Amino acid sequence: MKKIFIYSALAALVACPAAAQNTQRLTANKASEYALIYSLPKTALDITLEAELTESTPGEFYNYANRYLGITDAIRKPARTATLRSVTLRTHGEPDEASRWQVQFKSNSSPYIELDSRGVPVAVNTEAPERVAPALPVAQPAAPTALETEAARQAVTQDMTRSSSTSKRAELAAQRVFELREMRSDLLSGQAENTPPDGRAMQLVLDNIAAQEAALTAMFAGTTKTSTAVRTITVVPDSTEIDRMVIARLSPVDGIVAPDDLGGAPVTLSLRIDRRATLPVTDKGDTKRFPKGGFAYNIPGDATVEVSYGGRVVATVPVQLSQLGVTFGIDPDVFTDKKVPSLLELDPATGAILRLAPIAK
Repeated sequence: MKKIFIYSALAALVACPAAAQNTQRLTANKASEYALIYSLPKTALDITLEAELTESTPGEFYNYANRYLGITDAIRKPARTATLRSVTLRTHGEPDEASRWQVQFKSNSSPYIELDSRGVPVAVNTEAPERVAPALPVAQPAAPTALETEAARQAVTQDMTRSSSTSKRAELAAQRVFELREMRSDLLSGQAENTPPDGRAMQLVLDNIAAQEAALTAMFAGTTKTSTAVRTITVVPDSTEIDRMVIARLSPVDGIVAPDDLGGAPVTLSLRIDRRATLPVTDKGDTKRFPKGGFAYNIPGDATVEVSYGGRVVATVPVQLSQLGVTFGIDPDVFTDKKVPSLLELDPATGAILRLAPIAK
């Protein structure tokens, strides 16, 4: 095998979505002189952050909440907060132009390599196995508050609208709350003058009463809106450790923002090297030699990734990285053996062997 060219791989930080799981096939034939060229992967980390954004707003009558409704914990000042709700870490492989290879097969053979959508080899002489990606969170908008419903408009009486006194409007709103509670009690006890004709109609009336009461109560207690924001940050590390790299920030106003946006609190990533891979050895302890013309694959090393926010570690995930490993090879003749040709499955994130076995007849 011939290595085409080499360059130094640097760490990079970009935001990108996950790629689709499409594959392409490269077949060795006479037109290609029975040679195939491919790039082994360098491992990228996909860190999906889910932030919870909360907005609290005082009600119009917060100063009267305790006096009229006995609410002692009414919201008194507008506030926005952002918290890190979850972290999901995945890996994928990016073609490494510093690890580009050419493999030469026997003439009159037709082995093939399957590449994923990024151009990383995933299989030889077999179709790439289906890979089920873990479910990722989906951003959720804030639900309407009690004051943003049709029932809220129904709850405001004409007397409340006409009054120019905040104190008087608060008193009228509190009176309406108690009226609604009494109406519900009469309906449930069967003492109401106009009882709904059936259970479904009864439930509709009770739901409307509850919505109006909630809206009027929110005028005293205040409202809280909660939404979530989701963003995936991709980091391609080099072969060194990472100490608290800022990969994003959480802003209570704008959600997940760029690392250089100082309006948010930092989310940091650290990578600790646990084991660097070495070349395989013989039974005598001697380092094995790369097979002549071998089909190259990676032997990855091990690391631990930590994501921190607010002064504490919120996720710790062990990963394998090709950047911490070495490259070795398989004799390409195993793929073109006339009696028992072999198949190979590779990890697209690291270029490591997942399965090497004879093709079943």
